Amino acid sequence: MGKLDGKVALITGGNSGIGLASAKLFVIEGAKVIITGRNLTTLTSAAEELGSDVLAIQADAADPASMENAVSAAIATFGSLDVVFANAGIAAPTPVGGTELSVFEEVLKVNVTGVFFTVQAALPHLKEGASVILTGSTRATDGAPERSAYAASKGAISSMARVLVSELSPRGIRVNTLVPGATHTPIWKQSTPDEIAKLEAAHARTIPLSRMGFPEEVAKVALFLASDDSSYVQGAEIAVDGGASASPLGAPIYRQG
Repeated sequence: MGKLDGKVALITGGNSGIGLASAKLFVIEGAKVIITGRNLTTLTSAAEELGSDVLAIQADAADPASMENAVSAAIATFGSLDVVFANAGIAAPTPVGGTELSVFEEVLKVNVTGVFFTVQAALPHLKEGASVILTGSTRATDGAPERSAYAASKGAISSMARVLVSELSPRGIRVNTLVPGATHTPIWKQSTPDEIAKLEAAHARTIPLSRMGFPEEVAKVALFLASDDSSYVQGAEIAVDGGASASPLGAPIYRQG
């Protein structure tokens, strides 16, 4: 038996990176999965890869009406909804003194407003025992330069999750936050191999486990939060970052010898 047998899961941003890795694992573990994304090309490719237990819907997480339509399609196809993995998000440099308002607002619209309205769209269909998973980031607390909007958006996710726990606990719905650190995702493909190697080496020096993570490693934690294995885990923030946030001084850059 799979850990998600009989469950239906919605994964926003399920067409690449952590979302796609989670969709693959959820299907293996017995779930019916709905993935959403804005990029029709990658969405179609992901759907072909994932097979018949997956419904792919082109949707914009920042558009409440779009997410309501996606949820309606999911219910029409699979009849229920047990897991919401509000994973869709974007990143953009927003250096102080050199950032356009539209860029800053778009990050917040997708990463904060979009997450809230994704949960709101799904809520009428969630019953006791359902699991809501939000995607945070270590960028919320590490002070990385030129990431004000992204850091603020992910800090907001942590704060929002606490409120959702308060509101949804009486209904028996769990809300937890997954907090990835530096992870190999398709965004790296925008760089040359040499640039990627340099970035990976730089990140590795700041991580106690001396390497970046892989989407599959984050997906396994998402699986735990989605499954009944975490039935008494509520309001948790689980970092999947090789120890970078828990023990920054344990990173290789600070080691002697």
